[in-house]
Amino acid sequence: MIAYKHFTLKVLHIAPECSPLAKKGGLGDVVGTLPKALRKQSIDARVLMPAWPGVIEKAEAIGKLKKEPLGEISVALNWRAYTASVLEAEVNGLHIYLLDQPELFSDPCIYPEKLDSETVLPFMFLSFAPFELLRLTGWKPQFLHTHDWTTAPVSAALKWHRYYSYFNGDYDTVFTIHNLAFQGIIDHSVLDGWGFDPKAYSNLDTESMEFFGHLNMMKGAIMTCEAFTTVSPNYSWDIQTSNGGFGLDGVIVANKNKLRGIINGIDYDVWSPGTDRLLPANYSLNDMSGKKECREALLKECGWKENSKPILIFVGRLTEQKGIDIMLDAVKPFLAHKARCVIVGSGSDFYTRKIQEFQKEYPGAVHTILEFNEGKAHIVYAGGDILLMPSLFEPCGLSQLIAFAYGTIPVARATGGLADTVIDADGSPDGTGFLFKDFTAEELEKAIERALSAKKDIPRWESIIKNAMSSDFSWDNSAKSYAELYRDILTSD
Repeated sequence: MIAYKHFTLKVLHIAPECSPLAKKGGLGDVVGTLPKALRKQSIDARVLMPAWPGVIEKAEAIGKLKKEPLGEISVALNWRAYTASVLEAEVNGLHIYLLDQPELFSDPCIYPEKLDSETVLPFMFLSFAPFELLRLTGWKPQFLHTHDWTTAPVSAALKWHRYYSYFNGDYDTVFTIHNLAFQGIIDHSVLDGWGFDPKAYSNLDTESMEFFGHLNMMKGAIMTCEAFTTVSPNYSWDIQTSNGGFGLDGVIVANKNKLRGIINGIDYDVWSPGTDRLLPANYSLNDMSGKKECREALLKECGWKENSKPILIFVGRLTEQKGIDIMLDAVKPFLAHKARCVIVGSGSDFYTRKIQEFQKEYPGAVHTILEFNEGKAHIVYAGGDILLMPSLFEPCGLSQLIAFAYGTIPVARATGGLADTVIDADGSPDGTGFLFKDFTAEELEKAIERALSAKKDIPRWESIIKNAMSSDFSWDNSAKSYAELYRDILTSD
């Protein structure tokens, strides 16, 4: 137990999403699983999140929700007071505080399409709420652990806010970057209405939140937190380069003494073919027969008959970052005779239309599920043979870790967390997948060809599957690294 003479270590995670109550991507998975793993390390880890539409009902249905609110908290924004009721829930063993404020937390999509002085208000309220929470709960964490730009203002407020800076000595802060591409950049005129001192933004102070004439919330967190992390070791290096830094590489390099890369994990209580209730049949490394039944279920879902062709799968967001363009070009040569392809995901209208046209072009070889459907995603992971992850950049990636567990072999670009987790099977007997380096359709096509060739060699393919399914990417190892980080910060104070 991380305990000292007078206290047990307490950590409050603050985020806009937390699976299974609200999830738009990997951030929701992390916030829903990392605190649980920290509790196994005897750290009292809890979560503070908004009660978006449907969240309270989910908490009541799948967890324990206290009927009576703890009370109300108020936050001053743009010269008016916003008040929220604070509800307390326990979901999957995780203690969660819910902010019920229908005016601010009314968007089921969670994230706005564009940032302005109004659309950013929900996240400012969420960022200031931790400082008001102690009055209701009597529970005071030593650490406020924030995630991405949406809660980046927490540590900045401790330095520059006219009121909340008085709490500066009460908390240490850790900030995790899940995706540097989204930094919370907005016109700096909003700062006065948020209660920030003018020193928070200065063209003459490189340590302020000023960023090429705008306010950058993520920069503010990097400058003011005790430590910041990325969701994989390799990504911590990527963001220090001009290609991966999205303009913040100089700031990150200047603060690299505070930076650690800690790989994400997955929740094997959810993602395990041996116990997965969403599969038509369970299976394990010792008995793989159920994977054949999962394949049959996937073929039925697609309206296909069995023809022994390998099934390539993609599960993820339909965005440029995920390499959709090169993926569609790369799989075309295989669709006539060598493979079929199943694409699951949602995202931009541009890529949705492009994938719809792709299916029309190859009606018997391509099947699309243009939504994130949890049940179907599980069947696709289990019924597929090869996972495609040709990401332009990838902070960590969860799909490849899930695919490992289900004995589905990834073909992935060697970037970020993909390079940290996938071992190329042509370069090592411990191989778990196939990697390519250059972000081109030609290189991806070559990697797919290597995977399909390996699949023809049954003993070799079974060995790769064994390596993949034997991999351990549980949150336990990652939680130990975070616990060590918290401890190092405390002992350095």
